[in-house]
Amino acid sequence: MAVHQYGRILKVYNSVVHVSVDGAEMLCKLRGKSMRGRDALLPGDVVHVACGADGEGVIEGTEPRTSLLARPRVANLTQIVITAAAASPDPHPLVVSRFLVLAEHSGIRNIVLCINKIDLIDGEAAARLCAPYEAAGYPVLPVSAAEGTGIAALRERLSGEITVFAGPSGAGKSSLLNAMDSSLGLAVGAVSEKIGRGRHTTRRAELLPFADGYVVDTPGFTQQELTGVAADDLAGCFPEFLHFLGCRFTPCSHSHEPDCAVKAAAEEGRLACERYDAYIALLKEIRSARK
Repeated sequence: MAVHQYGRILKVYNSVVHVSVDGAEMLCKLRGKSMRGRDALLPGDVVHVACGADGEGVIEGTEPRTSLLARPRVANLTQIVITAAAASPDPHPLVVSRFLVLAEHSGIRNIVLCINKIDLIDGEAAARLCAPYEAAGYPVLPVSAAEGTGIAALRERLSGEITVFAGPSGAGKSSLLNAMDSSLGLAVGAVSEKIGRGRHTTRRAELLPFADGYVVDTPGFTQQELTGVAADDLAGCFPEFLHFLGCRFTPCSHSHEPDCAVKAAAEEGRLACERYDAYIALLKEIRSARK
């Protein structure tokens, strides 16, 4: 007689689903055709498994999702760690803000910014790099996968969470995961000297058990378009804007309107220019894409 248990999907490969059941990985098949659609089963889903005596299981149903990341398609995430490099490749404020906007728009409230390769710059430069995002209210972790700086603090952040790492290629996401747990053995790509970006090394979204939770190794959360983010929603993806209320016009796009409190804060240095400039650039991008 089959034993029925709950499990969490680690990865889906064609009709075979890898499920974590009581800490052990089990290969499962699907019950019926109703669970074979594009979004029927995703990494992160909690499923009902009938465990057979042969060690294999059959997925008979799923629990409701608490979150769904659009791309990559991963369910039930609790945390997003945006990873950027302090150098090699050089950081770009617009790229960092782009990923933060995507994270905010996902609806997953636990967002952390991790600055890797901090050993390649001095302390003063590191402070300048982190300041705009700390002022925005994000936890910022300066780390070095190469030297081990900040790795313990990052590991603590991941404990008990289901975390996806996001960021541009070359930021060292796989290197950071390997530094926290060498048994993960994730492939690491070198940064191309010609284009200044990393060669992507991850091929398929997969949950990896880690620190009483999971991390997601995924190929799909690198450079992205702001698909699905409306111009009217963009300001809400910059949490520090809430500190500067009182614009003359409501709604206000914080771009061209007179007596805009957000624009005034940027001009007076109360709002980081890197963040405001990124907002304006992304707003123009969204508007251009809608034409």
